[in-house]
Amino acid sequence: MLELLAGPFLEFGFMRRALAGCIVVTLGAVPTGVFLLLRRMSLIGDVMAHAILPGVAAGYLLAGFSILAMTVGGLLAGAAVALAAGFVARKTALKEDASLASFYLISLALGVALISIKGGGRDLLHVLFGNIFALDDGTLMLLGSITSATLLTFAVIYRPLVLECVDSAYLGVLGRAGALAHYALLMLVVLNLVAGFNALGTLLAVGMIILPAAIASFWCQSLAGMLATGLAVAVAGSYLGLLLSFHADLPGGPAIILTLGGAYFVSILCGSVSGLLMPRKSTAPIPES
Repeated sequence: MLELLAGPFLEFGFMRRALAGCIVVTLGAVPTGVFLLLRRMSLIGDVMAHAILPGVAAGYLLAGFSILAMTVGGLLAGAAVALAAGFVARKTALKEDASLASFYLISLALGVALISIKGGGRDLLHVLFGNIFALDDGTLMLLGSITSATLLTFAVIYRPLVLECVDSAYLGVLGRAGALAHYALLMLVVLNLVAGFNALGTLLAVGMIILPAAIASFWCQSLAGMLATGLAVAVAGSYLGLLLSFHADLPGGPAIILTLGGAYFVSILCGSVSGLLMPRKSTAPIPES
């Protein structure tokens, strides 16, 4: 049993780096996902995952599979789409969700077109779905830097985010803190999608942000509980997903997301807060300042 559960990580360096990369990504991705969930913005994560694709593709077009070039490109593209969608929503009659959906479609098409100019199907699959077993020390350092920046930013905007979850109208009366916190959260989504892209690809990175938060919402009603549970679920799902990938010869990223998906369906049925098979309780998570 010990050989089955720990052997791959003890024997192979690429397995240890993959697990370390997942843990680093979860530290920034889970808090981001929890606040997206509480603010009913979960689908924005999926939109932004596609928004970074043209920047990643441009970096690939200019420098090949350069992690630095694709990361910088993804950051610039994601930030541009987030700001442009917000500007359009505030200056026109179009709502923000429709604005983001429009940019999402354009970004996806542009990204695929750019990758196709230089590469083929294998390159497209690598960008879209990643290769978690190819993480090196330099990429791990980059992921650590992104996670550190995310946690420091959350330390600054934590109270406005919590207050907006509880009473957004009151926060709006106090000044521009709500708008600043909103844009800061969108930037954190972009940052953590770029971090997740390096491990899971652009299409699956959003799974590490949304699924642990969604699972935690079935078990916890407090913000602290959701954060702790989400982190535990994400780390456990990464570990079990990598084991599944190793023993079943599956791609690492999809195996991790499928493992988290299995936990999500179990939570739907058995979650202590709002599981289908459990007695009904209040279903809204309650943030605390």
